Amino acid sequence: MSDRVFRLSLVLVALLFCGVFAAVVIPPLLANPDVISAALAGFANPYAAGYSTDVILCWVVLAIWVLFERQRYRLRGGWLALLLGVVPGVAVGFALYLLMRHRQLKGSGLP
Repeated sequence: MSDRVFRLSLVLVALLFCGVFAAVVIPPLLANPDVISAALAGFANPYAAGYSTDVILCWVVLAIWVLFERQRYRLRGGWLALLLGVVPGVAVGFALYLLMRHRQLKGSGLP
């Protein structure tokens, strides 16, 4: 896969998620701005709880990776990816981190 296709794919996934998030989550949240209840609704049944737990732990894995690479490779800006991993979601934070990582490591000889 070329660099251009890689970057474009990540941007498209992040934008797609933002669009779905805006269409699905924002209207009910505006109608009832109880953020805690909205977050807990992700655990309304066993299936939703499974997906919600997966998303939360994916964010934890991303946080571990960001902290590791901050020390190992001196990558900067990971905090922004972690913040965007909370709102709007891990798909956006993870895509942003991969884009930032790609740019910072390009030409450095690191993996």
